[in-house]
Amino acid sequence: MNALEKLLNEKQILLADGATGTNLFQIGLESGYPPELWNDEHPEKIEWLHNGFLDAGADIILTNSFGGTKHRLKLHDAQDRVHELNVKAAQIARKCADQYDRDIIIAGSMGPTGELLEPVGALSFDEAVEAFTEQANALKEGGADIAWIETMSAENEVRAAAKAAQNAGLDYVFTMSFDTAGKSMMGVAPDAMVEFAKSMDPKPHACGANCGVGASDMVASALVMTDVEDAPIIVAKGNCGIPEFKEGELMYTGTPEVMAEYARTAIDSGVRIIGGCCGTSFEHLKAMRDAIDSHEKRDKPNLEEIEQRLGHFTSQPSKTQSKESDGKEAPARRRRRRG
Repeated sequence: MNALEKLLNEKQILLADGATGTNLFQIGLESGYPPELWNDEHPEKIEWLHNGFLDAGADIILTNSFGGTKHRLKLHDAQDRVHELNVKAAQIARKCADQYDRDIIIAGSMGPTGELLEPVGALSFDEAVEAFTEQANALKEGGADIAWIETMSAENEVRAAAKAAQNAGLDYVFTMSFDTAGKSMMGVAPDAMVEFAKSMDPKPHACGANCGVGASDMVASALVMTDVEDAPIIVAKGNCGIPEFKEGELMYTGTPEVMAEYARTAIDSGVRIIGGCCGTSFEHLKAMRDAIDSHEKRDKPNLEEIEQRLGHFTSQPSKTQSKESDGKEAPARRRRRRG
């Protein structure tokens, strides 16, 4: 039994952490600069991030390694530092967690390579597995309990990262991002993602969604996932509202009160691992912790009730058994960064 399974057996609902990028921007990270380099340059600032979420009550913290593959790091001439930066990411998170007198999961964050896999793009499946394995091995060496594969849009890249986690001897969780008419950029709908997860060998210990759009859309996607028969444990790690530019700065509309209701409604929808993504601060996460601890589960909501509690949908939730693109209509791939 891995550490995540153990904690899920002890607690009905687990709280994952919040945003990386938008919080680090507040303490000096410049737009376009890779946070992973701060594992070496400013480890005290990464400790500040983890400790802030742990003080707020997080059960799971994600390592500062989202862009830690050689394909992402080569954009900053750091492709030869994969092992160093990922080991340090996990070590920093472990150091922070060990200061608290409770069980905390160190989740090794593994984001997309930023490349499209064959047949849509030029990156082969084996090359993707190799890159992810290099990262996963380093995260395990640094002390990660589990691989946390996140913000994915294509099934074959999830499969490559999962194979890498297996190579490294790590169990894994994965999440996709549904922000294109309720589907991932590669056309995967939430229910299709769950069916895909059920077909994997070895299976993920949990799967779900992160990033994408606001709280209402996130919970609507989660509702579709939990409706699938024999669905695994579902993760919802939603953005803190919708981003808006105010006085030249990107701000998120979600308040602590909204994120607290998001947590309650996610529980009602059958989600067992709840967290925040872009824009989610320590204050937001503390409100979510309090909501989780005090909530008495209500009936499963419908879409109208979700919209009443959390605000309007930015797109209608999708529920189709669509598969990822065969390459005929491949959308341009954005270089996402978590939080």
